[in-house]
Amino acid sequence: MSLSLIQKYNVPGPRYTSYPTVPYWEQETFTRESWLESCKRSFIESNDSEGISIYIHLPFCESLCTFCGCHKRITKRHEVENPYIQAVLKEWQLYCTLFGAKPKIKEIHLGGGTPTFFSPENLTMLIEGITNNAIIANNHEFSFEGHPNNTTKEHLATLYNLGFRRVSFGVQDYNPEVQKAIHREQSFHNVAKVTLWAKELGYTSISHDIIYGLPFQNLSHVIDTIEKTKSLSPDRLAFYSYAHVPWIKGNGQRGFNDEDVPKDNEKRELYEKGKELLLKNDYVEIGMDHFALKSDSLYKALNSHSIHRNFMGYTSSKTQVMIGLGVSSISDSWYSFAQNEKDIDTYYNLLEENIIPVTKGHILTEEDLIIRKHILNLMCSLSTDLDKDIDKINFTPILQELKEFEEDQLISITGSKIKISKKGRAFVRNICMAFDLRLQRNKPQRQLFSMTI
Repeated sequence: MSLSLIQKYNVPGPRYTSYPTVPYWEQETFTRESWLESCKRSFIESNDSEGISIYIHLPFCESLCTFCGCHKRITKRHEVENPYIQAVLKEWQLYCTLFGAKPKIKEIHLGGGTPTFFSPENLTMLIEGITNNAIIANNHEFSFEGHPNNTTKEHLATLYNLGFRRVSFGVQDYNPEVQKAIHREQSFHNVAKVTLWAKELGYTSISHDIIYGLPFQNLSHVIDTIEKTKSLSPDRLAFYSYAHVPWIKGNGQRGFNDEDVPKDNEKRELYEKGKELLLKNDYVEIGMDHFALKSDSLYKALNSHSIHRNFMGYTSSKTQVMIGLGVSSISDSWYSFAQNEKDIDTYYNLLEENIIPVTKGHILTEEDLIIRKHILNLMCSLSTDLDKDIDKINFTPILQELKEFEEDQLISITGSKIKISKKGRAFVRNICMAFDLRLQRNKPQRQLFSMTI
């Protein structure tokens, strides 16, 4: 890949886990009542046919990882577990009351924070509290994020017995200097141990998360990390770009200097080398930052054109309703987005008053829904067709923005069809930005997003 293209397109840009992106939500037209109305409407339309997804945010961590951009609370006090679970279950009950019918659960994902901060007994209380008043879909997928340093065999066995078949372990990088910089020191032994336990118990999709572009990381570190990863043969890999946004995340990303972070072609080379090694070992590239073996559900979803992208990233199935439970969680009714209160005490207080604790959101317009569809198509399938929407909105500014990508051979345009080329895969976020009419109409005055390459 040419250095000139990397330098040209390496600009701040969204990752498009939603459209509109959070900074462009019209909060002045959003109300809690409008969210609840939208949520109930979507539930009625889709629950019987496809069911719903649930994301549960478990925010506690015993130490701060400086690469992390998630909402978390650092503590070693495990007495926080039970009150938090009771609050999440109260929130879930408020949604069940709103729905007025038993929800059919297709997906549950436990994210964080550190879900395995919680004891197996408390995780059992949480999941049984969610599922006792629900119908579990036949093709359900339950997944969780496990920290290799504190995930026990009991954690894995307990969640397996509760219906979980997918687990993701955060690896990031195996080099000691990199691990020290990001405050995530864990051995290959620990990762191997939990991976082999999961295989032994019968988990059908084991994923490792790896990050490129970390401070002090170089090509030899990525090669070593991929080689160690290959030896464990996880079913799926997320190979993420490190988002260096210290102006947003504060001191958490200031434990090293900006010059310690790989940039431009140096950073991109880390991904390309990792990708080369993964492709040689039977992994298939999916979307812009995922890889999977052909036996994994994500690859099968890619082939059946059912792959989806939401606030949890790429997923092998889609539901119209995704309910986010817990502090800072984001929900999606397809017609609107809503984010929960981030302050844990305020979150508790709202629930004590029987109030679903959403505090901001966005009601999607017809234009939003159309643009969202095309961005999702590009993110998931690397192509889209404007034909059915050509008379609904004005695509002229989008097509003007796409001309430069076509000239650089990053996309091909045939009639109404747009397809991202092999060379263009590295610039998926940039190409999606061409469709982002809200971003075009209101260019940010300060940097809101991480760099795209």
